Order: sequence, then structure tokens, then C-alpha cells
Amino acid sequence: MDAERLIGVTRQALAASGEAWDVIAEAWQAQALAQAIGDRLALSGPPELRGEARELGETGGRGGGLPDAREAGANGPGANGAGPEVFGSEVWWGAGTRARQLSSVPDARGALTGLAELLGEVGIALVAVACATDEEGLYWQCIEAIDAADEAGDRVAGLLRRLVAQEQERERKEARERQRQQETERERERQRNHERRRGR
Repeated sequence: MDAERLIGVTRQALAASGEAWDVIAEAWQAQALAQAIGDRLALSGPPELRGEARELGETGGRGGGLPDAREAGANGPGANGAGPEVFGSEVWWGAGTRARQLSSVPDARGALTGLAELLGEVGIALVAVACATDEEGLYWQCIEAIDAADEAGDRVAGLLRRLVAQEQERERKEARERQRQQETERERERQRNHERRRGR
């Protein structure tokens, strides 16, 4: 499944989350997706994005503060093998990770724009959960997830700025080339007219 479709599915799932742990689950889904998109762009995206895309992949992979079933209980996001397993600072994304379905990122700008919107929505949802809970453990899970989403969002914003700047530079180069071609054609036309006048 391409990146924009996966982002759309994740946004819908986040919007439909009714319980606190559902929001947490979608937060790590978004982090995993950010990592996967960053890794994909680092390998095969526009050359000017690959360094920062690699950093996004590393940032997305730092969602390790999000809990698995052993920490959250039977109803936590890692229940039934659906969530990440946390071993120290390492995160092993389980079979339920939506990002595993990522097949391509055909439109880097569209994917990054959608990912930025998703991470913003994740942050808002997590703030709402953090403000509503009396559970200290859940509160701090939300804070860690908010920090992770903010960091990934900053990386995505940086990638978008670079991509837009590169597109604008290409457009300027194309405009200059068109102008040069037009000037060359006008000069040729002047020479042809001059030669015709001389031949009379």
C-alpha cells in the first residue's frame, strides 16, 4: 500500500479511537509509519532529501517509550501481538504494525504533507488523553509519545521545507532556460530577417 493511503487509514483509525489505549496504539502506529516513510525516502526518494529522510527514520524509530502488552495490561496496545515489544531502548514492531504494508512513496511531497498532518493530530489526541487521565503511568506514556510525535513532526517539516525549496529552484532554472531559449529564437529570427533584407 502506498504511503498516502496508509496515512489516510491511520488518520481514520486515530479519529475512531474511543479509549485511551487506542490512542496510544495509534500513536505508535504513526511513529512506525514515520520511520518506514523516512527509511523508504532515504533509500529511493529524491536525492536532496535522503540525508534528512534517514534522520526521520531514526526519529520515528525512537517511539520506544510507547508500551507493549506487558506494560499496559491485557487491553494495552501490544495485546495479541499487535503492538511494539520494548526491550531496553529497542523497539520490535509486531505483526500488527500498519507500516509493514508500506510498498512505495510515489509522491514525496504528498506523503510528507499527510504525515505532518497525522503527527499533529496524534499530538492533539495524546494531549487530550493526558489531560483526562488520573493514571500516572498512562500520563507519562502520553508525554513520551507527544515528545516523539513532536520530534518526528519537526523532521517532516524540515523535509518539506527542503523539498519546496528544491522545487522552487527547479522552477526558477526552468524559467531561466525558457527565457534563454526564447531569446535565442528571437536572435535567430532577427538574423533571418536581416539576411532576407540583404538578399533583396
